[in-house]
Amino acid sequence: MVFSAAAASSSSSSTVISSRLLHSSAPLALQSRHITEKKISLSPPTSQCRVFSLLPSVSRMGFVSQRVKKESSNLRIFASATDISVEKAVEEVDLPKGDMWSVHKFGGTCVGSSERIKNVAEVIISDATERKLVVVSAMSKVTDMMYDLIHKAQSRDDSYLSALDAVFEKHKSTAHDLLDGDELAGFLSRLHHDINNLKAMLRAIYIAGHATESFSDFVAGHGELWSAQMLAAVVRQNGVDCTWMDTRDVIIVNPTSANQVDPDFTESERRLEKWFSQKPSKTIIATGFIASTPDNIPTTLKRDGSDFSAAIMGSLVMASQVTIWTDVDGVYSADPRKVSEAVILKKLSYQEAWEMSYFGANVLHPRTIIPVMRYDIPIIIRNIFNLSAPGTMICRSSLSENGDSQEDSPVKGFATIDNLALVNVEGTGMAGVPGTANAIFGVVKDVGANVIMISQASSEHSVCFAVPEKEVKAVAEALQSRFREALNAGRLSQVQIIQNCSILATVGQKMASTPGVSATLFNALAKANINVRAIAQGCSEYNITVVIKREDCIRALRAVHSRFYLSRTTIAMGIIGPGLIGATLLDQLRDQTAVLKEEFNIDLRVMGITGSKTMLLSDMGIDLLRWRELLKEKGKVADLEKFTHHVRGNHFIPNTVLVDCTADSNIASCYHDWLRKGIHVITPNKKANSGPLDQYSKLRALQRKSYTHYFYEATVGAGLPIISTLRGLLETGDKILRIEGIFSGTLSYLFNNFVGTQTFSEVVSEAKAAGYTEPDPRDDLSGTDVARKVIILARESGLKLELADLPVQSLVPEPLRACASAGEFMEKLPQFDLDLAKERQHADDVGEVLRYVGVVDAVSKKGIVELRRYKKDHPFAQLSGSDNIIAFTTTRYKEQPLIVRGPGAGAQVTAGGIFSDILRLASYLGAPS
Repeated sequence: MVFSAAAASSSSSSTVISSRLLHSSAPLALQSRHITEKKISLSPPTSQCRVFSLLPSVSRMGFVSQRVKKESSNLRIFASATDISVEKAVEEVDLPKGDMWSVHKFGGTCVGSSERIKNVAEVIISDATERKLVVVSAMSKVTDMMYDLIHKAQSRDDSYLSALDAVFEKHKSTAHDLLDGDELAGFLSRLHHDINNLKAMLRAIYIAGHATESFSDFVAGHGELWSAQMLAAVVRQNGVDCTWMDTRDVIIVNPTSANQVDPDFTESERRLEKWFSQKPSKTIIATGFIASTPDNIPTTLKRDGSDFSAAIMGSLVMASQVTIWTDVDGVYSADPRKVSEAVILKKLSYQEAWEMSYFGANVLHPRTIIPVMRYDIPIIIRNIFNLSAPGTMICRSSLSENGDSQEDSPVKGFATIDNLALVNVEGTGMAGVPGTANAIFGVVKDVGANVIMISQASSEHSVCFAVPEKEVKAVAEALQSRFREALNAGRLSQVQIIQNCSILATVGQKMASTPGVSATLFNALAKANINVRAIAQGCSEYNITVVIKREDCIRALRAVHSRFYLSRTTIAMGIIGPGLIGATLLDQLRDQTAVLKEEFNIDLRVMGITGSKTMLLSDMGIDLLRWRELLKEKGKVADLEKFTHHVRGNHFIPNTVLVDCTADSNIASCYHDWLRKGIHVITPNKKANSGPLDQYSKLRALQRKSYTHYFYEATVGAGLPIISTLRGLLETGDKILRIEGIFSGTLSYLFNNFVGTQTFSEVVSEAKAAGYTEPDPRDDLSGTDVARKVIILARESGLKLELADLPVQSLVPEPLRACASAGEFMEKLPQFDLDLAKERQHADDVGEVLRYVGVVDAVSKKGIVELRRYKKDHPFAQLSGSDNIIAFTTTRYKEQPLIVRGPGAGAQVTAGGIFSDILRLASYLGAPS
């Protein structure tokens, strides 16, 4: 329909609109039943036109109101058409159907510029299929611009004229880039006509202050008309026979009450056959998004309309496949903005795609799938900007013929819906009462709210359902009003509203035939410390839906995605104490990170490093090749609370662990709070487990009742498996009788080398110079470190001992305990060599050696730390260097104790023990073991 430019003049006292039946103007005002006819002669005389005068009532299209009549009583609408009695004879051509057709759909991004339109034309030309039907959207942002025009005109905002000029210039400049000669002239002529047409229409809206949905649909659909015409012209310029199609002439739909439309396939097929008989072509460029009603009133296919257009056209020609071209490589296993390791799915069944799209995944609208399912036509999702990517195929079954591991997975993907509220209606009066659910959802229907999910217990005591958060207030008020009597009488106890919820949907066709999927799902959520508010699963088992807190949504998505091996097990780490042990651990992590990612699917990301004075934070993970210089250059003032919040606050990573590499009791006192918040803790720090018994008991109790892990293997034997061995014995039903061992690598080194004529002070001096002792050797010689290890093992064995209960023999001479410095201590230590030299001699005289040991006597429920003598053939006498040795005497290992022996000191082995705990945590969280 083309309107005269005079209509755009705001000063005109009358508006005259003339119309011609062009492809860009499917019958509009002609449909009005409130229009009277008069015949007038036109020049040339072989043509006739009809003049229609507007009656006071609103026209069928409804785009002119009574207000227009009052302000512009001379408004007339003219329609001119060539006399239909004089038709050019056209040879009838039957529409072929079947695999010779391939259907392509290109979205707005694909045709967003002249360069991109050229790329699309190349894709079309390179398709070797015999016949091609191509569906195109409007250029990127154009549909929004068209709706904005209507909004501005309705608001009587004069800027609609400049906005329309911008639309015109966008398409004009694009056409100049793409076309030349007759193609350019022809397109620009049609574009000018359409723009003039729109100016007059928008002026009418401006006067009326209102436009109906039908009128808005007509205006909005122009973007598709222009992009289809330009693309067809580009294809023709490349020497390929090509025709463009206004799908309002072909696709017929019936509007429904749900702001959707249902295709009339029978009528659409009839019209397509008629259209093709008049314009046969092997390459057809068709408009997406737009269609007509059975009364030929222009309309749209609503959300994702162009995809729907392509599916309908694919069904009408029974195409071999429908390819949806977009700007992503295919359908992801989860939203890649939330799960950075989301993978492209090679294949989805129709049902899987349906489920994922319903729950918000960027796949296709569910209605898009319906037309192609009729003939088992596969849909391919491909990336126009990455032609090498094969994309995702959506077809009848996702069964893999070649045993692809991805296709064999019971779970295909995950999707989320945010900004929901959960409504819970409960009461004993609901049980066994027919019609209760009908009454509840009848109220919700009357409010006009959309129910996303429903869950009801078999006891019928309660019904809960999820609705959009913006609708929950109206739903709650309506339910309170409808059930006020039942609430007052106590038959219903409450209508509860739970705000700030999200839905997480797990989708997979094979879930129905795979035992344990639900268990795996909920186990992953539990280990990520996610609480589930409600659950729903249909008997088809294509999806399992859970309602969770909105703040937990991304963490939950990452956790379940990782658990089903669709991405790596990712752990956010915070390293506390980058001293000797911490620095060594960071270097070990640096060396192994790539291997863990590639071979074990474990992604360890150090999000923060903090010392006592400085901390380094990162949002994506610290570069461990440069952590030392980064800590110096970008370090901030250390703040343990801010540090903890930062490491845990990264919602893109579901699992958080803090690794305490200090010996600080203040940091150890934070463990309980961290575990309570769902933060895992790994440490070689002995202070927590050997501190006050009540605090230790609370820590272990919290650990046992939650899915948060607390690992401390390195507290006793550095890298030796002492704690895990003890637990293995107890968990398998063995009973501990006695644990005895050399627990200090430093003291092991001292007494292994305290032989011959060497004095004890000389051995201590050598050990200090070699780095085997603490800066102040009294910290080792006091026996306190060994005592803490004995207390830890005693408590692990079930004994309730305090550190103060343990007798400890200190090797620091009494007079030297008050020395002001380590230097003073070392200077005076030789004065006391004689005492230990005598003990060594006495032991040697009877074929024994001195060893500093810790003992847990589980039978008498006590422990001790002291210097003892052992025969030279005893395992304790066979040590060398700084090795540790621990002997477990149990009911099973009574005659010959179970012995664990190996290096028990040094930064490398201690850091290795911590690293081992980190990998054990990853295994517990879902990494392959």
